[in-house]
Amino acid sequence: MSPRLHVDVAVIGGGLVGSSAALALSQMGMRVALLDRRYCGAQASGVNYGGVRRQGRPPEQLPLSQRAHAVWPRLKALIGIDGEFLRSGHLKLAMSEADMASLEAYAAKVADCGLDLELLGHNELHRRFPWLGDAVGGSFCAGDGHANPRLVATGFAAAARRAGVHVLENAPVTGVARNGAGFALEAGEGLKLTAGTVINSAGAWADRFAASFGEPVPLRRIYPSMVVTEPLAPVLTVNIGMEGGGIYARQVERGNCIVGGERAEALADADFSRPRSDGALAIMSRAAALFPGLAKAQAIRFWSGTEAEMPDRNPVIGPSLTTPGLIHAFGFSGAGFQIAPGVGQVLAELVRDGRTTTPIEAFSIARFAAGASTDRTTLGSGAGEEQEPQRRGA
Repeated sequence: MSPRLHVDVAVIGGGLVGSSAALALSQMGMRVALLDRRYCGAQASGVNYGGVRRQGRPPEQLPLSQRAHAVWPRLKALIGIDGEFLRSGHLKLAMSEADMASLEAYAAKVADCGLDLELLGHNELHRRFPWLGDAVGGSFCAGDGHANPRLVATGFAAAARRAGVHVLENAPVTGVARNGAGFALEAGEGLKLTAGTVINSAGAWADRFAASFGEPVPLRRIYPSMVVTEPLAPVLTVNIGMEGGGIYARQVERGNCIVGGERAEALADADFSRPRSDGALAIMSRAAALFPGLAKAQAIRFWSGTEAEMPDRNPVIGPSLTTPGLIHAFGFSGAGFQIAPGVGQVLAELVRDGRTTTPIEAFSIARFAAGASTDRTTLGSGAGEEQEPQRRGA
């Protein structure tokens, strides 16, 4: 006889968004199943760069980002570990006068959003951060920082399990359909579930579920690529990004520097990728030019993963337009790490209350409906500083 399970909410995808939603829902007293095709936190949530930053996000993301900002200092109380979260500050560098003008325009645009950005000219920048190579100026957000994605992503899933969530790994969802007042799901080796609500937080695989309910989206896969150096004496004191993209870097307490700014190579099975040797060399060459302390550093490890990118670099968050009880949360375009704990809270509110206190209208899947425009222009770049580069001129 096939195993059967009935829950209030089935969450498809055990990344940080799905795990944080499952934990929040369980804390509200709901019965929850969290299903992942492999292991929770093994894809984008666990292999991204680890930037915990608000700076550089489009203004429509900032209310959600600010909500998540309040969660990060409370990680130990929430999930039992601090995830190596460090509020180091985030410094976004300008390498040209045009880049500096862009940073200034962004700071003016978000002046009332609580980021407290500090614009630094050339002389002040190098006085404050003498380990930097040449840069025109920068924008500093003291409240931002970084954390260890591998610990945080799995930590939320472990906390959800302790809270009573049915965490089902190696259980790919092979079927999900509306069934009366709820949903019927099939997963793994013959597991059958029924649920009143389904959350589609399946990351790079979420478009398949959306399409099955008549909501196709122009999702594409991207593959972040990171380099880790040997432990070094202090080289970087803050989380670093660049206006317009190009490189991002941080140094952890053990002394290792994590550097990103290139993409990996997709394999024949598009679920997997491999870091490119030329990409790793390019990352380290750029890093050595910008941070002289890395000039002789040895790279000891590389990694990559799979992420979902949307054309406007904004996620899809909110109720399905075709199917009552279905809620989407995917497509974070390399910038989901910081906001994920806030997204989890929002999803739990949507399930319990049918609404949320945080504005999410800009993330509706309606913008990808037939005939809808996806041309969105926002000030600031930075979509890549948690995970994936934004190409100059793109």
